[in-house]
Amino acid sequence: MSVVFRSKVDGPFKWAALAMPCVALAVLFATPPGTHHLVRIPVGMMFLATAAVCWIGVATYYELQSDQLVIHSGPFTWRIPLVEVTEVRASASIRSGPALSMDRLEILYGDGKVLIISPADKERFIAILQRRAALARSGMAGTKPGP
Repeated sequence: MSVVFRSKVDGPFKWAALAMPCVALAVLFATPPGTHHLVRIPVGMMFLATAAVCWIGVATYYELQSDQLVIHSGPFTWRIPLVEVTEVRASASIRSGPALSMDRLEILYGDGKVLIISPADKERFIAILQRRAALARSGMAGTKPGP
């Protein structure tokens, strides 16, 4: 059974997502008549960037399956086998990752790989991840691990 955790979203991310289309519209309306052709490409790029930011904002979540952690962030997906997870710890890192908040966790896995995430319910996420990782390492991934 999969358990899904939404990403926590900080205020600055929300403000950036709201400000981007407003800036594009302001530029478009402030352009003198007859010169709109000069701003079509920059304004179009701004709307594409806005769409990407909104997609990431709406579709960033973490799915704990019985044998793997699947991380979704807009068009991007990471799959981490739970047997490879070596540590989960709080992080104040500013590294890039599928985290929409500065209230973050570092997932250490494989041969020194690190992925930064920000589940809204960190304590529950850590508890379920640790329980499922222990079951996966013990070879009992096919058993029902609970929530």
